[in-house]
Amino acid sequence: MLSILLPTDFSENSMNAVKYALEFFKHQKVDFFFMHAYQNDFYNHEELASREVFDDILDKVKNQSEKNLENLLETVKKMTLNSRFTFHTISAYNTLVDEANLIADAKNIDLIVMGTKGKSDERHIIFGSHTFQVLKYVKCPILAIPSNYTNTQPKRILFPTDYLIPYKHRELKLVCDLAASYKSIIDVLYISKSDKLSLRQEDNQAFIKETICKTNIDFHIVHSKKIAETIQNYIKNNAIDMLVMVNTQHSFLEDMLFPSKIDIVSVDLKIPLLALQNATRYI
Repeated sequence: MLSILLPTDFSENSMNAVKYALEFFKHQKVDFFFMHAYQNDFYNHEELASREVFDDILDKVKNQSEKNLENLLETVKKMTLNSRFTFHTISAYNTLVDEANLIADAKNIDLIVMGTKGKSDERHIIFGSHTFQVLKYVKCPILAIPSNYTNTQPKRILFPTDYLIPYKHRELKLVCDLAASYKSIIDVLYISKSDKLSLRQEDNQAFIKETICKTNIDFHIVHSKKIAETIQNYIKNNAIDMLVMVNTQHSFLEDMLFPSKIDIVSVDLKIPLLALQNATRYI
């Protein structure tokens, strides 16, 4: 059984991510956890003007969070009658990142699914502030769904790599499981200035070949120094439906997202991003 965390701010974007998850995982047995962390809602509340009303406003925000989760659960149950699904709700006075990390550990979460933007993010920004924080600080694989994206049957999945990262078996298995559901082809793309691999790269490549799906996988090499541009072009030219990247220090994803290159990768990223968290982040 998969355990999937669905953070929500009750926006259209987060609801789209919920719909995507329900459809994408319809053939699997899944424990879904719908979570709302309302600490920011509390401190931003228009009636919180002094300490005297602190407890009253906190109760009001807490009750609203719980009510919204109840309404969300009712909506979800009307959307699907899948007997393989079980649902739970979590309302917490906490930050999104801290609560997501707590739940990921406590519930042994396999995957976090969320929208790329929240209710307060501007349209031209691809990754909203909450999604950006989760990508950066939460130690769990994250599937980020763009606004209004509806294709839940990926035919081709792109997995760019430099073979420098020692991958984890559990996360490669997750990629395989996602691909197996729809018999997706996985394109492992090595982007480099030369064909020659170091001993470390050879070992990491061998681990991928031994661990990742034995069928429907192709290995490619592209010679380039422009990582983001190469990935974008490959997505566009090969009808890629999902992008898988590993998030750790000195990885492709870090180079493109942290701290200054987000605009480079954000221009045309209109497909889901699966970010595999390979190491604890401290920056």
